[in-house]
Amino acid sequence: MSTSRERMVEAAFALFDEQGYDATTVDQIVDRAGVSRSTFFRAFGAKEDVIFPRHEDLQARIAARLTTGTPQSYRVALREAAGLVLTQYLEEGQLALSRYRLTRTVPALRDREIASMLGYQRLFREHARAWLAELGGPDVDLHAELLAASVVTAHNVVLRRWLRGETDDPWHEFDDAMSSVLTAAPGPQATSGTTVVVLRSGQDLDDVLPALRNALRD
Repeated sequence: MSTSRERMVEAAFALFDEQGYDATTVDQIVDRAGVSRSTFFRAFGAKEDVIFPRHEDLQARIAARLTTGTPQSYRVALREAAGLVLTQYLEEGQLALSRYRLTRTVPALRDREIASMLGYQRLFREHARAWLAELGGPDVDLHAELLAASVVTAHNVVLRRWLRGETDDPWHEFDDAMSSVLTAAPGPQATSGTTVVVLRSGQDLDDVLPALRNALRD
């Protein structure tokens, strides 16, 4: 059985498709959903709130995943956190497709979608700055900004391709996109010292040592 919230969302999107966003009123939504105005406003602050997912809940889950990252594992944390956003939209299915049509035609909705995207980017940037600062690389603020923007952009490209029906395998494209972004991300700084690789040889030790000394000296 669907909840009252789900019925209101379904009613709203049906009305938006039938008569357009601007022509649809809250009274029409609650009438079709079979709920009261007070029920609507307990769930949503305004008509436009019906359109968007619960970004606060999603941002909380993203923040929780990013918090578990470390300077050594942050690439995995970023990939999985961005994957939470893609999962949200893919699980919505037709609802996400309807939202995409609306945000392309209603400027106010498009502005709100951009604001939500910037909220996710801020989360990525804040955590990236902390990780990169601990790694001790140069120009932490610049690299954190670039990293956050690249992750969000890569995610959005894949999401839009799915919304436009240009891919049947968004997760494969997502993995490729994240690999492209994160492979170039700053990593732990190399430490000074000597690396010795041990190989088995049939030569006598006295014959091998001079060559080994020369290699280490070089």
